[in-house]
Amino acid sequence: MNSTEKKCDIGLIGLAVMGENLVLNMESHDFKVAVFNRTTSKVDAFMDGRAKGKNIVGCHSIEELVSKLERPRKVFLLVKAGAAVDAFIESIIPLLEPGDIIIDGGNSHFPDTIRRTAHVESKGLLYIGTGVSGGEEGALKGPSIMPGGSAAAWPHVKEIFQSIAAKVDDGAPCCEWLGNDGAGHFVKMVHNGIEYGDMQMICEAYALMRNVLGLQPAEISTVFGEWNKGELDSYLIEITRDILAKTDDETGKPMVDVIMDKAGQKGTGRWTSLAALDLGVPAQTIVEAVFARALSAIKDERLIASKQLAGPEVMFSGDKTAFLEQLRQALFASKICSYAQGYQLMRAAAEEYQWDLNYGEIALMWRGGCIIRAQFLGNIKEAYDDNPGLQNLLLDHYFKDAIETSQSAWRKVIATAVKHGVPVPTFSSALAYYDGYRSAVLPASLLQAQRDYFGAHTYERLDKPAGEYFHTNWTGTGGDTVSTTYNV
Repeated sequence: MNSTEKKCDIGLIGLAVMGENLVLNMESHDFKVAVFNRTTSKVDAFMDGRAKGKNIVGCHSIEELVSKLERPRKVFLLVKAGAAVDAFIESIIPLLEPGDIIIDGGNSHFPDTIRRTAHVESKGLLYIGTGVSGGEEGALKGPSIMPGGSAAAWPHVKEIFQSIAAKVDDGAPCCEWLGNDGAGHFVKMVHNGIEYGDMQMICEAYALMRNVLGLQPAEISTVFGEWNKGELDSYLIEITRDILAKTDDETGKPMVDVIMDKAGQKGTGRWTSLAALDLGVPAQTIVEAVFARALSAIKDERLIASKQLAGPEVMFSGDKTAFLEQLRQALFASKICSYAQGYQLMRAAAEEYQWDLNYGEIALMWRGGCIIRAQFLGNIKEAYDDNPGLQNLLLDHYFKDAIETSQSAWRKVIATAVKHGVPVPTFSSALAYYDGYRSAVLPASLLQAQRDYFGAHTYERLDKPAGEYFHTNWTGTGGDTVSTTYNV
């Protein structure tokens, strides 16, 4: 490079499909990009292929990549989460100067991002941990981008990030700064947890249409196509329509019938579930979606069990058209509860980690580019714009009315599923969440009595000020010593 040649705006390490597509996205928005991959033959193949003739600079070492960058240098990592991220950070730190920026765009666990932000900042550098959602197509054409980390880094990457991000109808980018250290990766993790729930709910609706109504995949595809024209309009409903219309070239069967029913997962749904447990947030619909994948994974055991364990033998005798409408409403109501749980989890994390999350902006970021993009995210944004302190989506007038309209159908669908022996863990857990949340009185008073009986864990009384704890000598032989109180 001669001294007059313009340096690169950003460097990217990791040329798998997502990395390549993100680089091409950046270049298409007039940013000059330097690229490196640990297997340097991938750099050469990229430069001779998709990057040929474009404003992209191939590098064969990290040192070369850093040397090509404009100050403050911005190095974007898109490598496998875990040890690889730490290894690259340690390789890059000695090559940078104060104010330079390291960006992790992979699916890192947010506690790692909290730790890495502190470590990189201790070296005088800046760090960003950002969620990137939308898959291969999103990376190329516009993903949802969820950045957090060192706030001082944001002005230096804002133009790049918001230029390459997906845009909603009014042109607003699906990207905004979320908060310090791990905020970006936490929000992306919750996005993925909600995604688990959405996908499982759609699968349960499919199972009911297939196993109760006896519809074939092509017929179910048509149903999803109709649903995608209304309040369920979303990317996942759209692709489900397309998947169920696809036939296998080899067998001529519906494609869904030749795919093994063993679901995989990469861990973000499990992380969301663990975060909910750690923060004491009821997120049972997301957790049940994770467990549903785990249950699907023990295919060999299920095959054995299917020959030994009996279930109901019931034929559906109702009105199929009426049931399909009830099912649509049940899916929508369950989806609302799943998102409510995700937003509750983000509220709890914001309090725990001192993040100033803007929940309306998060809904906006999820309206385009990402996997859970859906029409009703606009209603979520409006809910938080109207009331930034909204405790739960179920208390917003739009969602409250939607649940009220759907509630009877929702209950009938779950009852039908139980009667026919079709498992609907996300539908039923979402309803249990709703019924629990709307209950002024739960049986936890008995639970507290049980805990106090066997472990002297104490309890609060309804007729005494909150925060005062009491113990009963239930057997007449116990002492006055009590266990320490604690809350989740």
